[in-house]
Amino acid sequence: MSEDTPPHRYTAALAGQIEARWQDRWDVEGTFSSANPAGPWAQPDDPRLAPERGHLMIMDMFPYPSGTGMHVGHPLGYVATDVYARFQRTTGKNVLHTMGFDAFGLPAEQYAVQTGQHPRATTEANIETYLRQWRQLGLGHEQRRRFATIDPDYYRWTQWIFSTIYHSWYDVDAPREGGGTGRARPIAELVEQFESGERVTPGGQPWAELSRVEQAAVLEEHRLAYVSSAPVNWSPGLGTVVSNEEVTNEGLTERGDFPVFRRNLSQWMMRITAYADRLVDDLDRLDWPERVKAMQRNWIGRSTGARVRFATPVVQGSVAQGAVDIGVFTTRPDTLFGATFMVLAPEHPLLEQIVPAAWPDGTDPLWRQGADDPRAAVTAYQRAASTKSDLERQADTRTKSGVFTGAFATNPVNGQQIPVFVADYVLMGYGTGAIMAVPGQDQRDWDFATAYGLPILRTVQPSDDHPGDQAYVGEGPAINSANDDVSLDGLEIVEAKEAIVAWLGEQGRGEATITYRLRDWLFSRQRYWGEPFPVVWDADGVAHTVPDEMLPVQLPEVPDYSPRTFDPDDADSNPEAPLARATDWVEVELDIGDGLQTYRRDTNTMPNWAGSCWYYLRYLDPDNKQAPVDPEVERYWIGPRDEPVAGAPEGAKDPGGVDLYIGGVEHAVLHLLYSRFWHKVLHDLGYVSSEEPFRRLINQGMIEAYVYRDSRGQPVPADEVAEHTDPAGGASTYTWQGRPVTQEHGKMGKSLKNVVTPDDMCEQYGADTFRVYEMSMGPLEQYRPWETRAVVGSQRFLQRLWRNVVDEDTGEVRVVDEPMDAETERALHRTIAGVRADYEGIRFNTAIAKMIELNNALTKLAAVPRKAIEPLVQMVAPVAPHLGEELWARLGHAESLAFATFPLADPALLVQDTVTCVVQVKGKVRDRIEVPADIAETDLRERALATSRIRDILGGSEPRTVIVRAPKLVNIVPAAGSAP
Repeated sequence: MSEDTPPHRYTAALAGQIEARWQDRWDVEGTFSSANPAGPWAQPDDPRLAPERGHLMIMDMFPYPSGTGMHVGHPLGYVATDVYARFQRTTGKNVLHTMGFDAFGLPAEQYAVQTGQHPRATTEANIETYLRQWRQLGLGHEQRRRFATIDPDYYRWTQWIFSTIYHSWYDVDAPREGGGTGRARPIAELVEQFESGERVTPGGQPWAELSRVEQAAVLEEHRLAYVSSAPVNWSPGLGTVVSNEEVTNEGLTERGDFPVFRRNLSQWMMRITAYADRLVDDLDRLDWPERVKAMQRNWIGRSTGARVRFATPVVQGSVAQGAVDIGVFTTRPDTLFGATFMVLAPEHPLLEQIVPAAWPDGTDPLWRQGADDPRAAVTAYQRAASTKSDLERQADTRTKSGVFTGAFATNPVNGQQIPVFVADYVLMGYGTGAIMAVPGQDQRDWDFATAYGLPILRTVQPSDDHPGDQAYVGEGPAINSANDDVSLDGLEIVEAKEAIVAWLGEQGRGEATITYRLRDWLFSRQRYWGEPFPVVWDADGVAHTVPDEMLPVQLPEVPDYSPRTFDPDDADSNPEAPLARATDWVEVELDIGDGLQTYRRDTNTMPNWAGSCWYYLRYLDPDNKQAPVDPEVERYWIGPRDEPVAGAPEGAKDPGGVDLYIGGVEHAVLHLLYSRFWHKVLHDLGYVSSEEPFRRLINQGMIEAYVYRDSRGQPVPADEVAEHTDPAGGASTYTWQGRPVTQEHGKMGKSLKNVVTPDDMCEQYGADTFRVYEMSMGPLEQYRPWETRAVVGSQRFLQRLWRNVVDEDTGEVRVVDEPMDAETERALHRTIAGVRADYEGIRFNTAIAKMIELNNALTKLAAVPRKAIEPLVQMVAPVAPHLGEELWARLGHAESLAFATFPLADPALLVQDTVTCVVQVKGKVRDRIEVPADIAETDLRERALATSRIRDILGGSEPRTVIVRAPKLVNIVPAAGSAP
């Protein structure tokens, strides 16, 4: 502090003292604790539970505690939820607002591999860093509800939910409460159906005649969690399976750039596809951003069309041994007459049956790709395709590649033998993994047909101006589409579809169907730092979940945290998880209900999505030892509301869920989709009353920062760059260590050397200033650039507010107990109304602007009235809570401001007494007059014409026209020749 700085000025140092003091008090008093109606924390007589007060659950997306702590972009959503929660408490609501940690995952494990330090140790140290930063920012989280996914008391229930899902099946015919059919049921009810004969076993044998192993295999086909040999992304260099999202467009792992191969491996799967329709349809009942809903719909990829069967010979050597049907899903069955070849995905299982030993006579050399026989050609192509990501394979810009399988299929509508190719632009993850190629109506098929010299036949009449060298994908009548039994020619698309699907059904070659892009959720990881599966395998290879009383199954100590890695190009290698080395843990004697037996534990771990699928439920009741959440507690906090969200379909039932969920759009699909799936299973089984986890969602924008690069294109430290302004008004230039650098917008990150931390901001300005700046930068959903120099504007606002209450020289309160003048009173109540509406609407930037305007008006008064400043302090408190509490206390209030009732605006004072009316002559402003806000048009006309200025302009002549828009505008058109 300089010598001329007043001793009681609101500086960063004083802010730091105030903030630490109030943080301590909040902790001691448990200020932000909320009340539960039941469960271990039952407080049924707490006045906060009174129905008329209402309640809200407000959440941020689960953070992963990285070792570097937060930069200023991370708290944007956290501060926003804190502001909203603080405001809602002042309206009387019982508010649940807490935060925990999604603490399992690859980064901690990778660090453990490098250092030999246990992942728990590094993770817990990272958590402490986050907790310090959260506290420093004054985030009003309820601390007693906090947990991390690595806490055994938490992942006990993650394992319990997995077991519950494993012991469930989806009955498509079971009626659902509220309408519709299809819901999860306990697997025991399916067993009862098999035992009673109500449901027939796949082979028709009585259930009792099946062996224990056979019964287990039958149930495996129905369970919502099951083991399957599924195509996965196997990275030998990392030694683990990775998800599609962890593979780059180049077919390499996101972490480490290792090659990835598509392999069929035995993995745990979740049958999320059973819920595909509900996951799509129920989006309409949620208050979510439309782009997030669109992303989920696209990911699920529901399509209506037809399944068509193409007969194809099965070969042994070069001899046909019967035939198999290649099933194709198409949304355009009306174009079937134009199918001139077929394409199978490289992973298609029928390739093992239909590829002959030798090329058919006359095979085009281009189709062979230089291979001596079809099997060699297909095997080589499969190997090449396994190194490419799905995104790369489907890119429209790449050249289409493929190879002839040597097989031909029969087009069911015309009997033509069409060649079957294998090509990587077809994926097993959509439809059936096979397509009928109609080059006349699909550009990708056109490109492939052109490249390989295949026939092209149009089946829809193109428009007159359509180019002759492109596929036609528009509307039009069918052409070239008839056989002896059915003709589509002349029909429009809808009619043609109906006709051909009906004919296919009559011939037994197809039927109408719906398909989905969504595939079952791969749920296994060959990692150490994750939740162990609560599963053991008996000597016959049958899986058993361990009894509830044996949960949690905790991770053992292992000498090496890394999975076994292989040569990055060793596509034939197999995963060996770190847990497999803990032999004393893997091989175990247990009595799980059938006496003491030897079992083998599952050595995979759950993906890091598991813990974040249901954490919001545990926030409700984190100390419950009997269940993940007490049903009454769940119903109180997130049960269905009386009214659906705005924009829901007519008559829609509210699904319930968290009242406000804020997080990044990068989790728009997987985290949200997986959480919705788990929640719907728990709802079907009666564990929760709500049908959805998150009723309202907001995606906060990203804070960007300038990136500075040297002549090599490498980032340089942003805080060391000097700006040079052009005196002539030209663009600024920048240098680092005397050398020119370029400036560009980018993300904030350590690698870009432009990180600004909240620690830095709190030290330089104080936490409240930082909070005000972040909330004032613009609408929450927008991306915004970080500019440290602009933070001083927020500091000046708080300093002026401080000066309106506290004398900077003496430290004494300087407000006066005198009435406000009428203008100040009206301004105050307009601000109260506007700020309340902005807080309700999560428009914090405009709320701050209104408060700044009022505060500036108060600074102009000779003395600030208490009745004016106290409501302003209350309004400021949600965004600057430490300063709000401090000023409230200095104004003589002993109780915390956290629950003080938010000011109410007097409606009578919101009506403006007078307004300024603009008087125009021939469209030009000639005068302004003050008039009553409710003035009638006839009165306003007379007053405007009566002013001396307008009389002079009109020169005593009557105007030709007077247009009145009361109370703010009068436009006068003079008579010809009467006005200058």
